[in-house]
Formats: sequence, C-alpha cells, structure tokens
Amino acid sequence: MLEVRNLTKSYGGQGLFEDASTLVEKGERVGLIGLNGHGKSTLFKFILGEDSPDAGEIILPKHCKVGHLSQHLRFTRETVLDEACEGLELHEDGYLEVHRAEAALHGLGFSLEAFRMSPQELSGGFQVRLNLAKCLLGEPDLLLLDEPNNYLDIVSLRWLRGFLRGWRNTMILITHDRDFMDAVTTHTLAIHRRQLRKFSGGTEKVFAQIEQEEELHEKTRVNEERKFKQEMRFVEKFRAKARRASQAQSRLKQIQKRSQLDKLEEIQTLDFAFTPAPFNGKWAVELEETTFAYEADDHLFKDLVMTMEAGDRIGIIGPNGRGKSTLLRTIAGELIPQSGQVKLHVNHQMAYFGQSNVDRLRKGKTVEEEIQSVRVDMTRTEARGICGLMMFSGELAEKRIDVLSGGERARVLLGKVLATPANLLLLDEPTNHLDLPSTEALTDAIEEFPGTVILVTHSEQMLHRLCNRLVVFDGGQVRVHEGGYQDFLDRIGWLEEAATDRGPQGGATATSEAPDRSRKRTSRKELRRERAALISERSRLLKPLAQEIETCEQRITALEEEISVLTQKLIEASNEQESGKITMFSSDLHQAKREEERMFARLEEAQTEHDRLSAEFEERLSDLE
Repeated sequence: MLEVRNLTKSYGGQGLFEDASTLVEKGERVGLIGLNGHGKSTLFKFILGEDSPDAGEIILPKHCKVGHLSQHLRFTRETVLDEACEGLELHEDGYLEVHRAEAALHGLGFSLEAFRMSPQELSGGFQVRLNLAKCLLGEPDLLLLDEPNNYLDIVSLRWLRGFLRGWRNTMILITHDRDFMDAVTTHTLAIHRRQLRKFSGGTEKVFAQIEQEEELHEKTRVNEERKFKQEMRFVEKFRAKARRASQAQSRLKQIQKRSQLDKLEEIQTLDFAFTPAPFNGKWAVELEETTFAYEADDHLFKDLVMTMEAGDRIGIIGPNGRGKSTLLRTIAGELIPQSGQVKLHVNHQMAYFGQSNVDRLRKGKTVEEEIQSVRVDMTRTEARGICGLMMFSGELAEKRIDVLSGGERARVLLGKVLATPANLLLLDEPTNHLDLPSTEALTDAIEEFPGTVILVTHSEQMLHRLCNRLVVFDGGQVRVHEGGYQDFLDRIGWLEEAATDRGPQGGATATSEAPDRSRKRTSRKELRRERAALISERSRLLKPLAQEIETCEQRITALEEEISVLTQKLIEASNEQESGKITMFSSDLHQAKREEERMFARLEEAQTEHDRLSAEFEERLSDLE
C-alpha cells in the first residue's frame, strides 16, 4: 500500500530522516510515534504531496485515494448533513446512504438540530469534526489522522475508537493518547534516530524494545571501552617484556580488529516534576451550591455541592461546550458564580494550567523571563534549569514569546506551573501539545505529586491511572461520582453514547470496550524501579571483581619492577662472584616470578568472571519488560 524508500530530509541543518525506509501493507492500521519535531507531520506532508524529501521517494499504488483530517475549512453545502454527505459515494442507482452520514455526525457529537445548521454557523472545533466525518465517510484507501484527539471530546473519542477498530482499509494515526492508539492499531511505526522502524502490535512492546536496545548498546559500549582501556594497559605494560611480548602483541592485534560502538546521541525529551508546597488541612476545595451561567436560565452547572479532600485526584469529564473548563476557571477564581460559592482552604497554594492562560504570556518577554516571573526569589540558574526541562535549553531560553508556536507556548506555561510551589493543581487539557513520551512523563509527575489535583481531560488513559473521583457533565446534567473512571463506566456509563448502536461501517461501537490495557500494563515507573534494582545488584557483584582486577594489575606492575631490580642485582653479584648475594637474589627472584604467575592467574580468573557476569546482567536487562 505504502512504501517509503531511502527517505532523507533536513530543515535548517537538523536531520529528520536519513536514508529511512519502511513498508505499510494493505489493511494495516498503523500508529505513528516519535518525539515532537522528529518528523511525524512531515511524513504526512510527503505522502500528501505537500512537501518533498531531499532524497528518496514515497510510493503509492496507482489511483490510491488518500484521505486526511484537513485543517482547511471550506464548505459548499447549505446544511451540515448535506456537507457530510459529500463524503459518501453515490450508488449506480442514485441511492445515497444518508443514514451513514447521520450516524457519523451523531457519533462525533452533532445534535439533530445541528444537522440542519449551516456549516458556517459551527464553532471552529465542530467544523473540524465535520471535515473528519467527510473524510471517514469517503472510505479512502489510505486514511491519515493527525491528532484527532485535539478536536474531540471524550464521548466522541469513544465513538471514533469503535469506528476505527472496524476500519477495513489502511490507516496511519498520530495521537498523544497511548491507550487510544493501542486500541485501534495493528502495527506501530516509530520515527527514531532519523530511521523508520515498524513493529507488529502496540506501543508498549515498541518503547520497551527500543529502550532495551539503547540501554544494551550503551552498556556494551561502556564495557567495551573499559575493557579496551584495561587491555591497552596490559599491552603497554608487557609488550616490551620478552616473556610476555608475544601475548601482548596477540592482544593488540585482537583489539585492532574490533569495531568500536559510537556513543548514542542524546535525545532531548520533556521532564516533569512539580514543586510541592506543604499543606495542613483535610479539605482543599468546597463547592457550596455553586451555580454558573453565561446567559440567564442557561446554567452550565447549578447548585453543585462537593468537598474536594486533600490529596484527591478529581477528573472533570464530559462532552465539549458543557462547562468543564468553566468549572475549573470558577474554582481558580477567574469567574464568579451566579450563586453559591467556591471556598479554597486558607493554606492552599495554587498552580493553574488553563487553555486561555497560554494567551496571557507576555509578548516581548523571553521564555526565561516568563519562567522567572513565577517567583521573585528564583535565580537565573533555577529558571534556566526549568527552561531546559521544557526543551528551551541554551539560546532557546532567550526566544521571545511572540515567535513561539502554540505548542511551544503551552510548554512555557507548563514550565511556569512546574516552577510554582503548589499543593493544588488545576490542569485543563495539559496534554494537547505533547507527544506520547511527554504525556507519559506528565502522568507520572501528577501521580507522584502529593497535593490535590483537579484535571480536565479527554484522555481515558489519564483518567484510569489518576482519578479517584469525578465531576461528570453528561446528558444535560452535572453530577459527582464517588469512584474512579472504570467504576463510572461499569456502574453508569455515558448517557450520550447509549443512543449510538453501531458505527457507519457496521463496526463495534465505543460501548464495546477494548481491553483495559492501562491496568495490565507495567508502568514505566515500575520498569525503571526494576532496572534500578538490577543495576544495583550488578554493581554490587561486579565492583569487587573490578577491584580485584585493578589490584592484580597494580601488583603485576610492582612485581615486574621488582624482578627487573633483582635481575640487575643478581647480574652484579655474579660479576663480583658474591655467592651469598647470588643465593639470596636468586631466591628472591624465584619467589617474585612465582608470585607474578599467581597474579596473572588471578587476573585472568577475575577478568573471565567479570565478563561472564556482565554478559549475564545485560541479558537480564534485555529480557526485562
């Protein structure tokens, strides 16, 4: 279906691809992964013909129909339903499967009233959804989806997941939601170190294998470098010694035949660690019959009552436009409720990541200045450190806010949140501009944060991992659910998706849940702990052997000097015919040479055992998943 052959591309001296090749077979549903800025969207542009590689080619079958989620919003029909039907294929008898368009629109969150609206009346987000519906209904031979999660709410994503699991043609998907990707794809294509590598199965296997390969590469390189230095010391010490010269020369030839592994280029990724502030209290936030409406009698939430305990992880969930961000802004004090009140504990210290806050970054200021503005006592070194964590190291910290992309501004705002001492985190869709590894790292950081977290997200992966309580906007109601997300799905479920029985292609709906891989998956944090324990054990066992090797080498060097001195003294005593000294020096020389032989034997034994254990531990680290 799609062949990428010897692809090479650079922008401004930064290489994205270097002689990269891969093959996507017909009917495969492929998840495309890689760090932000490493070429995922660029590969899509090559496939669509919107950009060209420096070398290599993209090969598609003749007459291959490629569909993609276009951001170019151009509509020609009078109603939303008519526009969606543009994606349908007209049968020979003139029949148009309008019911498929209706099902797709309903699954993507359009109400029946919206079917009759003009596309121009829709919000920007729903216009993108309309484009997505047209793309899906067109059933292209190759479907390209670039971050559809950013435009859909949780209910629509659940419908899309069920739809894509029944997709019969070829698909390539980019998303920061790992569980969503794993639920709908059959293969994973990784952009890594300017190469393309395709794996059968989901992302867990890919990340584990790449990490193990790179760890093994680096450990092997370090061991080879250490062994090389040891062997060169041996050669230098004994190549001039008649009794050991041939052995030293033989080792030198072996060393020269070996190829040396290059040190892997460091790949910069986002790192997260919130700054916790102490908290002394049982509750963090209280909502007392809180009501908010932008227009009279059109309440987004009414008489909402809830006590958010210290250490709670609260997920605010529901379709877009129902009031999730508004509730978070009300808790943050940016909006005043029409009635009731929001009480924050007197000891609270808040850090707030809001969608609108990105626009409040001060134009004309640098990234470093924005980060440093969080605290008056923050040193430039501290600010630069956080800039580095957000991938603004060196001169990049001096970039002005005006020239940053939306994703870069979001990273600056995240950096400000990280730098703010807090015991209450308010996070509104913090993963929208993150890649998969960064989303995982952020989730780990939230998990480790000791304070209270209130989170708006459409990522079911984050909800499963983090939240112990929920505020649910669904079916025109707002309610508090005392339990985690899986408990909510098992006991209640989404009212708004119950009406969607089957997807347009007759595939399973979102209510037919994929296995909950997030609960079975060994977390990266647990893997790191296991690796750390294994590395600690390896150090404990190898350290005494390394000391033994060093002791033997030092003793052999000293004995060689002693043998040289005794040999010279024996020669002088023989010349002087001093029989007493000859006997004494001969005995000492004999003992020194015997000890030297024992030292060589100990050295070889220790080196052999060291190499055996090193290889054993490398194999155990490779097998660890």
